[in-house]
Amino acid sequence: MEKIADPTLAEMGKNLKEAVKMLEDSQTRTEEENGKKLVSGDIPGPLQGSGQDMVSILQLVQNLMHGDEDEEPQSPRIQNIGEQGHMALLGHSLGAYISTLDKEKLRKLTTRILSDTTLWLCRIFRYENGCAYFHEEEREGLAKICRLAIHSRYEDFVVDGFNVLYNKKPVIYLSAAARPGLGQYLCNQLGLPFPCLCRVPCNTMFGSQHQMDVAFLEKLIKDDIERGRLPLLLVANAGTAAVGHTDKIGRLKELCEQYGIWLHVEGVNLATLALGYVSSSVLAAAKCDSMTMTPGPWLGLPAVPAVTLYKHDDPALTLVAGLTSNKPTDKLRALPLWLSLQYLGLDGFVERIKHACQLSQRLQESLKKVNYIKILVEDELSSPVVVFRFFQELPGSDPVFKAVPVPNMTPSAVGRERHSCDALNRWLGEQLKQLVPAGGLTVMDLEAEGTCLRFSPLMTAAVLGTRGEDVDQLVACIESKLPVLCCTLQLREEFKQEVEATAGLLYVDDPNWPGIGVVRYEHANDDKSSLKSDPEGEKIHAGLLKKLNELESDLTFKIGPEYKSMKSCLYVGMASDDVDAAELVETIVATAREIEENSRLLENMTEVVRKGIQEAQVELQKASEERLLEEGVLRQIPVVGSVLNWFSPVQALQKGRTFNLTAGSLESTEPIYVYKAQGAGVTLPPTPSGSRTKQRLPGQKPFKRSLRGSDALSETSSVSHIEDLEKVERLSGGLEQITLEASSTEGHPGAPSPQHTDQTEAFQKGVPHPEDDHPQVEGPESLR
Repeated sequence: MEKIADPTLAEMGKNLKEAVKMLEDSQTRTEEENGKKLVSGDIPGPLQGSGQDMVSILQLVQNLMHGDEDEEPQSPRIQNIGEQGHMALLGHSLGAYISTLDKEKLRKLTTRILSDTTLWLCRIFRYENGCAYFHEEEREGLAKICRLAIHSRYEDFVVDGFNVLYNKKPVIYLSAAARPGLGQYLCNQLGLPFPCLCRVPCNTMFGSQHQMDVAFLEKLIKDDIERGRLPLLLVANAGTAAVGHTDKIGRLKELCEQYGIWLHVEGVNLATLALGYVSSSVLAAAKCDSMTMTPGPWLGLPAVPAVTLYKHDDPALTLVAGLTSNKPTDKLRALPLWLSLQYLGLDGFVERIKHACQLSQRLQESLKKVNYIKILVEDELSSPVVVFRFFQELPGSDPVFKAVPVPNMTPSAVGRERHSCDALNRWLGEQLKQLVPAGGLTVMDLEAEGTCLRFSPLMTAAVLGTRGEDVDQLVACIESKLPVLCCTLQLREEFKQEVEATAGLLYVDDPNWPGIGVVRYEHANDDKSSLKSDPEGEKIHAGLLKKLNELESDLTFKIGPEYKSMKSCLYVGMASDDVDAAELVETIVATAREIEENSRLLENMTEVVRKGIQEAQVELQKASEERLLEEGVLRQIPVVGSVLNWFSPVQALQKGRTFNLTAGSLESTEPIYVYKAQGAGVTLPPTPSGSRTKQRLPGQKPFKRSLRGSDALSETSSVSHIEDLEKVERLSGGLEQITLEASSTEGHPGAPSPQHTDQTEAFQKGVPHPEDDHPQVEGPESLR
């Protein structure tokens, strides 16, 4: 290609490249470096003063694009575009520049651009003798095709308008697997009532559940003809929006030719028409009346319009339908794609589509070797869309799910298990999107299968730069998350049974929670029938959350949102290892009760202290009156009282009081002084230890099950070790008792203290005392 002679075009491309580079720069400049002080005026903002330079304006645009960097630091600010992306953006700038030419030059240039782009696309996608309509809105091309079909079938529509449609209503057939909102959009654009739409069901008995039922469609067409309606247009799918299934386009084409119906095809699988090998179902789309394609996402080109290829011989009708235009500026919509196709070339175009199909095949082959992963589009080997989900096997068919009591499950239990799998698949999708962002996975909900994960590299690989290594990493992450999913699914039913069997706990069935389960503690003042807020319950659950997170276990705990009557709940997260559900539930209810008791004690503290102060004031008043009666009236006189106290001092007893916060009563301090006086001979009762505390091995985290099977020897050794410790404690206790008896008998006549001392020392050293074997032969030498 020859170089552009006009220096203005070269300067435009250079400026655009520099502008994009500045906009992609993440560093912002300060106002001191970048802008001048604005003169105050009536118009606020950057219009003040004599204007700004290009750098300042681009900096302002960058700030508006990026916004506040602190709000979403992890979100990508701008799409990563390469040289081909710059070429597509340059097309919009060149289009505005070309529109300034004189009419004759503009007409010749736009005609050349439109004809070249149309010819190239028809050759690439095997669509012979077709025309092209370029549009920004993806559904706009189908709306114009519907208008063209109406003008073709209703000859008097231009004159009579809706009266013609009223006498013989048109019918537009859509698949049940079509894009949501497509039918409503067509009716709004064409001014047609909703009864003009006919939704064709997909195969339910035989074949794919996402392919149009051709036999049922033929029945619908015959019924509409008998009712006096006109079958107008059929929208088929070459790759449904959900799972990428392709309808039987060849059979549908024969049916449309039989009844004179316009056949329009859309879908992501149309991109495979550019490859050397194309499946027969997709290849039949090249014979349809029209098709809509989106080459922008397929090639990773920003701001590239969608294309609708169609076949029609009457230019007047296409002009009335809006598919063609006499305005040169409308023809310039093809300029970005015209430049991008020349930059990529045929090899680059085909290579990108081929790379996306290879990525999907690579993932599909890898997922077939992974357990508990079900692929939904196995019959569509040529489809560049892979849809899969974590799947629970049938009852009793898989050892992983034997812990879940699934035999003889009721319909409600089956629905609950499906909701559980849906929640786990949503969790898996979110995890994979965070771990492998270049994979471009999306989470979607299907009516029959439930929540699934979709990998569509044709729509994401060129933009995200997905490679084969990313697919391998995606599979590795799926395999690493499977133990967590299986373990959590095992523990759900066991956790539910333990909660339902525990008093004070209520199991909350939340199908959207992917963890082990949701539980709610029912405190004493809990009113289940009330929809008002429960501050006491929220306080207890907040304290429970804090206590459980301090245990440093592998489980995560959260506080759920308030909805309906469930004012406050505790959400137990995913389990990565075997968890003792009984211990977990026991810990939750015990901790909640402890928090509730402490909360009640603190709440009643003010009232208890107030009553105690009043009682103490009464006691002080009584004590003052008793003291006055004991001392007498004379001792209250200042001079006389001093003389009496000097000759006869008063021996007053000190009567103290102590306030028991637990009992909320005043008690005398006399027992305390008695115990203090006899402190040497008083032994306080032993503090009871928690008998229910589970014995854990060193390094074992909370809620983990004990080792079984091959670890029986370690369990035996640990138990014997505990028994040895108990024996040592009993022996040390007996030793202390012997020492205490020896010290108590010392100083009394006839007490053999040296003998006991030697026995004690010998016992501590572990040497058998001679007295054990010969108690009567002991002499004075042995006591030295």
